[in-house]
Amino acid sequence: MREVPVLRTARFTLRAMRRSDTAALFPTLSDEAQCRYLTRPAFESEEELWGWLADPEWNGRTWIAEDAAGKVAGRFVAYPAHEDGIEEIGYITCADRQGAGVARECTAALVRHLIEGEGKRKLIAEADMRNSASIRLLERLGFSREALFREHETTHAGLCDVAIYGLLATDPLPED
Repeated sequence: MREVPVLRTARFTLRAMRRSDTAALFPTLSDEAQCRYLTRPAFESEEELWGWLADPEWNGRTWIAEDAAGKVAGRFVAYPAHEDGIEEIGYITCADRQGAGVARECTAALVRHLIEGEGKRKLIAEADMRNSASIRLLERLGFSREALFREHETTHAGLCDVAIYGLLATDPLPED
């Protein structure tokens, strides 16, 4: 298992995932509308969700963002890409916290940690082209669209166009 160091922002602590986080993530990840851009449909039970979150075959890392009161605000991930020095990132904000800057603040902290703290040379993120909120976030964080794969992936929502966004360590990093 790869190390998940604690990261801090002005409003959140990003820490390793615990089994108890499933209950906080389930209302979002069991909602079809919230899962429309995932590669799989909404989860039907907390057990199914935990099996996905804690899949022992997945070689990525999960950070859970929690506020000062200990309330879970989102899940942020990083996992090795196609070669050393490159990580792919992902994120989902709990539905009741969307629109409050959680994704921007926590993803910016994760980006800075991966590049400055771990020495990654590049970060990438994949976005369903219909997910305009995620695309706007990546662009605000300084990511550039590097590729567009038309009709690239078939998911529970149908055939999807997928964009790949990238941020080099030499690019300006996002601020707090």
